[in-house]
Amino acid sequence: MGMEAGAQAARSRALAVLRVRGRGLAVAVLPAAAAVILLAGGSSGHLVGHGWDVARWVVSALALVVLLAAAGIALVVVRARPAVSPTVSVPEESAPDLYRMVRDLADRLDVPAPSAIAITPDCDSWLEDRTHPAHGPPPPESGDEIAGPGRRHHRRTAVAPVLVIGSPFLWWMRVGELRAVLAPVVAGTGPSAHPDIAAARRFVRGLDAAVAVASTPGRCAMIRGVCAGLGWVARMLLRGCREHAALMERAVAAAAAERAQAVDYGLRIVAQEQVGLAYAGWDRLLTRVALPAWRMGRWPSRLDAGVVAALTELSRRDRLAEGFASRLGERPACDLLEEPGLVDEAASLLAARLFHGGPAESGPDWAPVDWQEYPEEVVDRTWRTEAARLHRVLDSLGVRSAPAATASPAPTLSRVLDHLSCPPPPPPAVTEPDGCRADDPRFASAGDPRYAPADGEPLNERSASLAARLSAEVAREEATGPDPAPTAGAGAGQGSDTALWDDDALPLFPLQPPRTARDLLAEHVTAMVCCAAVDTAGASPGLDWLDGPSLLVHGERAADLSARVLSLIEEGDPLPLRAWLVESGIRPEKPVRLV
Repeated sequence: MGMEAGAQAARSRALAVLRVRGRGLAVAVLPAAAAVILLAGGSSGHLVGHGWDVARWVVSALALVVLLAAAGIALVVVRARPAVSPTVSVPEESAPDLYRMVRDLADRLDVPAPSAIAITPDCDSWLEDRTHPAHGPPPPESGDEIAGPGRRHHRRTAVAPVLVIGSPFLWWMRVGELRAVLAPVVAGTGPSAHPDIAAARRFVRGLDAAVAVASTPGRCAMIRGVCAGLGWVARMLLRGCREHAALMERAVAAAAAERAQAVDYGLRIVAQEQVGLAYAGWDRLLTRVALPAWRMGRWPSRLDAGVVAALTELSRRDRLAEGFASRLGERPACDLLEEPGLVDEAASLLAARLFHGGPAESGPDWAPVDWQEYPEEVVDRTWRTEAARLHRVLDSLGVRSAPAATASPAPTLSRVLDHLSCPPPPPPAVTEPDGCRADDPRFASAGDPRYAPADGEPLNERSASLAARLSAEVAREEATGPDPAPTAGAGAGQGSDTALWDDDALPLFPLQPPRTARDLLAEHVTAMVCCAAVDTAGASPGLDWLDGPSLLVHGERAADLSARVLSLIEEGDPLPLRAWLVESGIRPEKPVRLV
């Protein structure tokens, strides 16, 4: 009863959407109907006279203009390309077991099987209609590649939607868990096949695409005027059917969930826990591990394998996650792919494009990196690049090592410590050797309200100046860097759907807001400390699956470094950091290797 009620509610809302379309059509033909009445009245001798003749001409001209405008708007709505999610297509020959599992699931649910399967670098799964002519040629006569031979589709409207699966699900979930998670999604193909629901969805997608067409910049003045009218009409129709469309989709989802109750219900509860865990691991891997590599012009080629490593590490550290580790002995869902490594690589490249805006293909400045190479190729290079930038800025500020030398200052950690350190404030009348008086802001204590920071900026005047110059240097390098090539590449041997979406808006989902000046200064000083540790104390760069790049001193991760660096740049107090350097055997006076 619940499933039937949900399906009935979805059909009712679909009819409401179609009534909005009907009202729009009625408004468009209303002047034509008036013109027909006036013309018929004149020919029958009832509406005669000069005034009626003028009315016939005016109304007929208005009807012609309105009909032409309505025909143009309808043509744009029908022909405009709806938005398509960026995905990596997975043909049946590269994942026969996955297609077989989805086909069996559709048979159990008694719904049409999805027409194809695609992978998205995100923790979500959905059905997507790609039957619009702008999305590609019609399917071959052999028909549904997932439903098997014999089912031929001569009309595009009969083709089932594409099943889009989040790639982290395939690598972290077991086969049974993935099946349970996909059951409500696959069940949605049933309502999608209903003519009224399909027509309502096509109408809403067409209006949305028409609004996008009307908003395209760079057109001449006359075309802009026409597009303004098109956009106004499309937005008005969208406002009229927005609530009905949203309620229709909710009813479709409710009906699909009710239909899927009979399939793996008990396992679905456990699988939903894995969905939340996979999302947390994926988000942390992108922001802590992938983002530093992307900024260096490298993209990790096995992001989904990294999700498994990160969540396994979480299971090891967190006693609440101990039960999750026992699942690892079961068959992972990625075994349903013939070549999971290639799919992972294609999804990883697409993730770099969506979340960072990288190029569509590998190149000299955009190369893949394996996890084994990550510490040397990403972590160490990042540290030395930032250390070199820090010393270039110090050179531009005229900061020299102590004691001053005639040659160029050596790239030492002591140079950074000496510049950022604030000595204890001397008596007020005493002038310091560098010409600074005791009432100078750089000698103020952290609690002095006269020199309180604004918007989180460092308290130390020298830190503020250095942070501002670093921010300007980073902005200049990013502005003069190579632009990503917006070519639609296939990516790692898998079919990519990048030709179906706009490359000009990359990244579509930026991971983090711009870093503040204080964040940049802290990162650069930390990088300098890490370079000194590697070059003078035998430390090594490392990768923490949950926290990203890390410094390994005597085989152990240096977890307490950030607080000591912040004490230096915010309060000008080098003592905590210097004590840690002595304890770790790091020699700050020794030059380090830069890039």
